[in-house]
Amino acid sequence: MFTLPTKKQVIVSRRRYQRVETPQGVWVFWRCGRTEDTSRVGDLGVGGLLIETPRVFPADAPVELHFLVEDGEIRANAAVRYAQRGRGIGLQFKSIRGEDQTRFSTMIKRLIEPERRAV
Repeated sequence: MFTLPTKKQVIVSRRRYQRVETPQGVWVFWRCGRTEDTSRVGDLGVGGLLIETPRVFPADAPVELHFLVEDGEIRANAAVRYAQRGRGIGLQFKSIRGEDQTRFSTMIKRLIEPERRAV
């Protein structure tokens, strides 16, 4: 009897940068249109983040972000890339205020280093 070989499914990520799960302490105040809220950051990387919210927004909707972290004030602009009901919205960074870029880099390094040590 002849059987066709099965193909393995390969999932390819379109992300350019690694994202790491964040500890309970990373929160962000955000605004999308007339909606404002404060949410936990589910994962974070140089290219974007996932914020945990039951709200859903269309792709490419602009979002203003104000991080509430020990590293200091960090403001950024992002765009919605996807929404997953019950989980949150995936955002891609568009810009980070010039004066906040050093604090952003410090925050990313602080979050990624423990992840690298665990591997």
